Amino acid sequence: MLAWETLDSAQVPGAGQTLRLMRRGDEFAIWVDGRPLMISREHASEDALAELVCTRLQPHGLPPRILIGGLGMGFTLGAALASLPADATVEVAEIVPQVVEWNRGPLAPLAGFPLLDSRCIVHESDVAEVLRGQQSPAAVYDAILLDVDNGPRSLSTPANAWLYSPDGIRRAAAVLRPRGFLAVWSAGPDTSFTNRLRRAGLEVEETLVRSRGRKGGSRHTVWLARAS
Repeated sequence: MLAWETLDSAQVPGAGQTLRLMRRGDEFAIWVDGRPLMISREHASEDALAELVCTRLQPHGLPPRILIGGLGMGFTLGAALASLPADATVEVAEIVPQVVEWNRGPLAPLAGFPLLDSRCIVHESDVAEVLRGQQSPAAVYDAILLDVDNGPRSLSTPANAWLYSPDGIRRAAAVLRPRGFLAVWSAGPDTSFTNRLRRAGLEVEETLVRSRGRKGGSRHTVWLARAS
């Protein structure tokens, strides 16, 4: 079997962690501190995060606008763009600038070159800062999709905890348009997070998805939390 080779590395701002872009033949991976974080052959649950939301969006006379927290290998972004109309806007927030560059370089073909799509806007920033930076806050998003860290339960970066806290959930809900979605990917279930979503007044649907789709793989969790 071919060995993994390192193509590039990057530091996660403020976290003291090292990301490495790895390749083995035609397979890519992003590792964090020496262990695999995501692998290109296992992205069905990242696709599902976007597809489950986009198929539920209801027309309301305004062009759809979506915020994605975490670029990763671009699969969630690519799936969202494939599911949305030509007048949509998809913003993606990625805190590590090199991850954006990797998605413009060797990772670009994996998800169909999503950063070249004119509907895509990239924020090289923490998605939490994007949410906090919304003035008023105004209801501007039809959906917020979070694929940050390992989800609410197994955080490797403590600073990400705000996103999944009651304050973070309330902030996200405040910038959603009526009947908009907060959708969250997680490596596993978390009953306490489900309860936090419900206490924020959101309608919650919890779905188990496989990392390799019909081929199986790890079981991941996607929450669809809908605003009133």
